[in-house]
Amino acid sequence: MDDRGIDNVANVVMNTIHHPHTYRSPARLNRMTKSSFYKRIMQTASPGTCRRFKETMKLYFQAIQQQALDRANGTIPDLESYITLRRDTVDANLAGEATNDFVAWSNDIFSYDVEQSKDQTHNMIDVIMHEQGLGLQDAIDLVGDYCKRALDRFVHDRANLPSLGPAIDADVRVYVDGLTRWMVGSLHWSFETERYFGKVGKQIKATRLVNLRTKTVHAQVRV
Repeated sequence: MDDRGIDNVANVVMNTIHHPHTYRSPARLNRMTKSSFYKRIMQTASPGTCRRFKETMKLYFQAIQQQALDRANGTIPDLESYITLRRDTVDANLAGEATNDFVAWSNDIFSYDVEQSKDQTHNMIDVIMHEQGLGLQDAIDLVGDYCKRALDRFVHDRANLPSLGPAIDADVRVYVDGLTRWMVGSLHWSFETERYFGKVGKQIKATRLVNLRTKTVHAQVRV
């Protein structure tokens, strides 16, 4: 999707969640947003949660629009800028930030083959190769190390959560459990869906070897 398409989607989604009872659009996305996930969120979420959700969605759309512009212009950002942008395309806060990093960076490994076959370079692997002069496999290994460190941060943060009282602590446990399930679920989904590996996801999960599609690179890498 180009930046214009993202802008149209953002307009429908943000108007729907800011004006759920009055905003109308013929777009199917308007009906999906209003009648599906946001309607369910409003039934149980506190005003603070709804406010943070809206703020995060705004940052998300800003980030993916910048991502689309970078792809269209062939721009490869520096690593620090890329990490900041990537965090806004998923989620953030201490344990949440570590989770975000793990999900985003492991996704960059899984999606690399599809993206390189389309000459797309908005991926942490490309950023590291461009900035540090590494070869493909070394860059993938380094991104894998970033994933490992993110997971270690999450485990540390989860073990050192402050106590804020029984009621809040219970809510925090539910939230952190959700983060754990998100990380595990994203891994299973990446291999079970055909989005990244076609019909050989189970084979790649077992061997950790990916035969890259012909175009930008033709090689075999270990994930």
